[in-house]
Amino acid sequence: MGYRDSPVIFEEKLIYFPSHDFDVEPGSIGLRHEPVTLVTDDETRLDAWFLPADSAPRRHTVLVCHGNAGNISHRLDRVSQWQRNLGVDVFLFDYRGFGRSEGRPTEEGTYQDGLAAYRYLTEEREVEAGRLVLFGESLGAAVAIELARRRAASALVLEAPFTSIADMAKLVYPFIPTRWVRTRYDNLSKIPGLSLPLLVVHGTDDPTVPLACGERLFAAAAEPKSFLSVEGAGHTDAYIVGSERYWDAWRALLASVSSGG
Repeated sequence: MGYRDSPVIFEEKLIYFPSHDFDVEPGSIGLRHEPVTLVTDDETRLDAWFLPADSAPRRHTVLVCHGNAGNISHRLDRVSQWQRNLGVDVFLFDYRGFGRSEGRPTEEGTYQDGLAAYRYLTEEREVEAGRLVLFGESLGAAVAIELARRRAASALVLEAPFTSIADMAKLVYPFIPTRWVRTRYDNLSKIPGLSLPLLVVHGTDDPTVPLACGERLFAAAAEPKSFLSVEGAGHTDAYIVGSERYWDAWRALLASVSSGG
């Protein structure tokens, strides 16, 4: 590793916290799934699961862009809740360098990964854009926003989203000058250009991404949009703490786009 590369690699280690170990497999908790291998435009192979709901008709598919830690095996409880409460199909994929996926995560790499997931759903599974919901949690919000800029979908749901990596760096690593930060994930500059229905969810007690970040992002977004503040929720548990209020917000969003596709 050369000196010129080392700051970039150091930066990546401060942003991405992948795990290669799987805590649980879908079948062990009663979830039907189909293993999928995605191939990105730069020929990186990614690990993914398609998890079909038991309910019929299946009106929507949720493409999940997860956060910056763990891997797809850590999102299965949420999948169970999505299917139980909404009857949707769910597609989970791991970014490069996460779980069993090849490569090393970078900003542009995660964007390519999101595009590969979208391509699989729309081309191989023939999911109509009008039935596809993009979901992004934390870091995944940035991937979902970029995907929404490049491809059509019925709706966008952002949970615990941040405004930009530069803003987060000021909060988490105040000792690092932000002029050195090359990774941008500049959600705040991108979101005004989106026109699809938007739901933003944020916990009031989020210790990682302050509620104010989600509020700023929401304020910059165009209509139609809605915001759900979940009292007492942290960074990743709004769907648990919010209970029926959380699922009602999802139901209202899906109902508003149910005529699409």
